[in-house]
Amino acid sequence: VWISPIYRSPQADNGYDISDYRDIDPLFGDLTTFDALVSHAHELGIRVVMDLVVNHTSVEHPWFVQSASGIDSPRRDWYYWRDPRPGTVPGSAGAEPNNWESFFGGPAWEYDPASGQYYLHLFAREQPDLNWENPQVRDAVYDMMNWWLDRGVDGFRVDAIDVISKFPGLPDGGPARAPFGMGHECFADGPRLHEFLQEMHERTFALHPGSFTVGEASNASPESALLFCDPARREFNMLIQFEHVNLGQEAGKFSPRPLAEGELADVLTRWQETLADRGWNALYVENHDQPRAVTRFGDPDAFWFESATALATAYFLQRGTPFIYQGQEIGMLGGCFTRASDFRDVESLNYLRASGSTLVPAGLAAISRDNGRTPMQWDDSPNAGFTSGIPWIDVPTSATRINVDAQLHDPSSVLAYYRALIEARHRIPALTFGSFERIDAGSPAIFAYMRACEGSAVLVVVNLSGRALTPARTLQDEAYCASRWSLYLSNATEEVRDGSSGCAEHDPSPASVLAPWEARVYVSSR
Repeated sequence: VWISPIYRSPQADNGYDISDYRDIDPLFGDLTTFDALVSHAHELGIRVVMDLVVNHTSVEHPWFVQSASGIDSPRRDWYYWRDPRPGTVPGSAGAEPNNWESFFGGPAWEYDPASGQYYLHLFAREQPDLNWENPQVRDAVYDMMNWWLDRGVDGFRVDAIDVISKFPGLPDGGPARAPFGMGHECFADGPRLHEFLQEMHERTFALHPGSFTVGEASNASPESALLFCDPARREFNMLIQFEHVNLGQEAGKFSPRPLAEGELADVLTRWQETLADRGWNALYVENHDQPRAVTRFGDPDAFWFESATALATAYFLQRGTPFIYQGQEIGMLGGCFTRASDFRDVESLNYLRASGSTLVPAGLAAISRDNGRTPMQWDDSPNAGFTSGIPWIDVPTSATRINVDAQLHDPSSVLAYYRALIEARHRIPALTFGSFERIDAGSPAIFAYMRACEGSAVLVVVNLSGRALTPARTLQDEAYCASRWSLYLSNATEEVRDGSSGCAEHDPSPASVLAPWEARVYVSSR
């Protein structure tokens, strides 16, 4: 279980602005409660992974409070402080030390009138960047990480880890490269990044064998990802990358275009093939930073069940470790954002303020991180059973039909289908140990691939479109004839939605017509 940040925080960015690394925010309980959670999880064979933010802290963290107390503070160099650009009026537009832009919009620098200097914040102004060039900072971070690992935490998902090393001199950046802002090339994948990560591993994870480690790197390519997750380099077990979730955002994050058929499958394939021998993929299609997958990549209206389960099949059975975000397992949809007051996310609110418009752009409503942050939908009661109070953000109207209670005992539900996928990964060796091979199915909308290891093979065929398609070419070859493959799981008929092998009377061959958003999983009978 990966838990989003629950450290003490002013909540300027949903807990990603940490004011005390060694305490639990009272919103969620206390250390005693957390220890009990970890202990009980371990009794059930469940490991607990914490979300860790070490690129930046909150402005309320004691480290920053001391750093901001004056230019002679012993912790001044724990953060990035710089004088205004020469020849400018301090605090005015253009006086920032360089032209870097924040991930959340606007300059990445905040002026401090008391000292006459600016501090760097690649995210919100309430999130000043730690100076990883300072060995005292790194020592403090590693000490804190070991404190949690010694306490029983099983590992970390480390946020925004690819921006901890800034280029020397903090130079001006070139033109912006969507979806990132100006200066991105000067702080992403910096010159000492992997030196720092290998030091982190040696000082923390290596002291706790078996730790689960996953880094988040928004700038990573499949090729650069090997530097993070090649086991021989001793950095992370795997990497959360953004290439597939950034598709269609060339004009900007909140100006998305429709995806072409095959785009998503092609990117996923490239990551599978590049990391095949030395890396490991973190498999996901949605999380707290992304809109709901069915709304983003599927068809939430005409083919809600079909597209939810097709997308699940397409990503979940690839080589790597699959992640399921809360609510994804029941096919939750995005929120309904029509007014500025509907939003809570700092990135979305900053974008609206910068636009100067009272209207909500369609792209913002579709892509805002708030889509993945609505309350969990437990039942069809008020507030979806999440709270008897007032939720911090509106519950989607779809909660009356899409909720846990409605699916818990339904063998034809999205939840049941996810359970079948999980069972398949436990039962079929090829889905853990097997290689990945993309199969040409004759249409870019059909994502077909094979997982195979000695004595075990699985063929996955998914129609990622809203129209019926007939696989062609390779899937009509002798190697994929019906006599070799038996249908293990499908989302197309009631009889096989439960994932029981051989339970369907109708057992289509891999080359037979695929209904809109149909997914099939075959196991080899040879």
